[in-house]
Amino acid sequence: QVQLAESGGGLVQTGDSLRLSCAASGRTFSSYAMGWFRQAPGKEREFVAAITWSGGNTYYADSVKGRFTISRDNAKNTVYLQMNSLKPEDTAVYYCARRRGSYTWPSDHRREYDTWGQGTQVTVSS
Repeated sequence: QVQLAESGGGLVQTGDSLRLSCAASGRTFSSYAMGWFRQAPGKEREFVAAITWSGGNTYYADSVKGRFTISRDNAKNTVYLQMNSLKPEDTAVYYCARRRGSYTWPSDHRREYDTWGQGTQVTVSS
């Protein structure tokens, strides 16, 4: 069974950068689209970014477009989220997730992802 483990979260100030990593176990990582989601206190989990299995296509929520970059290294079974120009409203627990079904196009709906990491906390102070 595939397991996902996020890392890289922390406490930063407005305007700072962070890079989150999500390491996947198993040998099928390169067959699946991956996504990043986040959940702030009292709010629903929301889509942040997604990437196709090859890394050739990426998608972003409007709130992070131009500031965040999703990428992947299939040789390392890892997907990344580079976050620049961080704002207090980016404060949340960030989760990586594997898209349901191999070679399936990314989605911004959390129900389309079947495997989730434990999350990593990102706090942006003003």
